Amino acid sequence: MAALTTAPTVGLSETFSRLKLRGKVAFIPYITAGDPDLSTTAEALKILDSCGSDIIELGVPYSDPLADGPVIQAAASRSLARGTNFDKIIAMLKEVVPQLSCPIALFSYYNPILKRGVEKFMTTLKDTGIRGLVVPDVPLEETEILRKEASDNNIELVLLTTPTTPTARMKTIVEASEGFVYLVSSVGVTGARASVSEKVQSLLTEVKEATSKPVAVGFGISNPSMSNRWLDGEQMVSLLVVPL
Repeated sequence: MAALTTAPTVGLSETFSRLKLRGKVAFIPYITAGDPDLSTTAEALKILDSCGSDIIELGVPYSDPLADGPVIQAAASRSLARGTNFDKIIAMLKEVVPQLSCPIALFSYYNPILKRGVEKFMTTLKDTGIRGLVVPDVPLEETEILRKEASDNNIELVLLTTPTTPTARMKTIVEASEGFVYLVSSVGVTGARASVSEKVQSLLTEVKEATSKPVAVGFGISNPSMSNRWLDGEQMVSLLVVPL
């Protein structure tokens, strides 16, 4: 029996626009696909959607996740050990995405994209209903082909800026980023932290002065109290890792 479907999901930008009109901020949880297995991931996506997630960031497991800390590295290792691969993730998403009311942004390292071919990768995402993409290990200068193919397939490519990014370069990144700007809260890998550097507030101010696009703070945000200090009722969001 075919799965019941909801109305087609909107993109990342439209999601933020709707939230802004309501005076709301966005909740964007992150989970790793295939941990502990893809059937659990499918159920988790539906639960996160029903619990009010505005966007869900779904990580594609990779054997050399340079940006990830021990929690997500372990999740990726467990997933890969069970035989999870991109084709299996896509097969699962084709069943689940039509049942979701919020968009999914895929988090993938560049090597799996190159292995498949950028054009084919993007058309696959489009056909699956994926609305956003984050590729953490590609420098701005090498994103041109990604941005072109993403744009051609109605996928918003989210770019990252970090505490060590020079101001001029940050401005170029935020101009090119689509959907939202991903502000990395600290130098280093992902993972829960007891606190986040006081520098985040000044970084956030600097980024928001450079763009009217929504800004997401990620890497190390592990509880609401860490994000509430930055919420201003406009476009501020927080990305949280959801352990499963």
